[in-house]
Amino acid sequence: MKYFFTTKVKIVLVAALLLSAALAVISSLTGLNPGDLLVKGVLTPLRTGLSTMTDQAERLYGYLFDYEALVAENEALKAELAKLQEDAANAAAVQRENDRLRDLVELRKKHPDYELVDSYVIGRSSVDWTSTLTVNVGKRSGVDVGMVAITANGEVVGLVTEAGTNYAVIKTVLDSSLEISASSATSGYSGMVQGAYTSDLAGKLRMDYISSLAVIRNNDQVVTAGSTVYPRGLLLGRIIDAGFNDTGVAKFAILEPAADIEGIEQVFILTQFDGE
Repeated sequence: MKYFFTTKVKIVLVAALLLSAALAVISSLTGLNPGDLLVKGVLTPLRTGLSTMTDQAERLYGYLFDYEALVAENEALKAELAKLQEDAANAAAVQRENDRLRDLVELRKKHPDYELVDSYVIGRSSVDWTSTLTVNVGKRSGVDVGMVAITANGEVVGLVTEAGTNYAVIKTVLDSSLEISASSATSGYSGMVQGAYTSDLAGKLRMDYISSLAVIRNNDQVVTAGSTVYPRGLLLGRIIDAGFNDTGVAKFAILEPAADIEGIEQVFILTQFDGE
């Protein structure tokens, strides 16, 4: 009988007695019964933890909601900006078209003998010293090889060298193999214009066979001298530099092309004109 309570059981009993005594003392001091003390001691920390987790969850939800709203607003602003950019590009294209039409009206007033076919550039090629454009009209529209291509301002673009049913290839003035008889619009000296054939003059024209006595000034305009292919007075470019050739007998001039070959959109093919 003396061994009825083991050491472990004794320890548990002592702990229980001490806990009961402690609860009784605290109860007498606070006026709360042991059950209330147990609830407050155990559940209050749990309740506090749950409340903290709830607050954090609410904050996280609010953040995610605000983020989604910002993403949606950003996408809407991007779409609006793209629409504005598209409208601006369309407006600029319409403005360029209107400007070309006004220039074309003036050109036809000045040259009523010109018969022109309107075309748009659909392809470009520039390799070494060759330069061509492909346009969306051909023999079906009356376009054929040997016809000159110009802008609405009467600037020379080049010469048709290939014509299909509904397309044509134009060798531009920048091509070094295309030679055009030309003259100064102010002093009247003559020469031959072709694409510059040195790499440091890419995109420029060169006028050769100018008399050594000719007075050449920067910004002088150079125009076509007139032939069965090129009407007289079409603008080729303006002089930006000049000098003597290697022989020292004749002069040459470097020209800035009048037509914007790299950026041109619309080209007019001169199918007929009065050569007189």
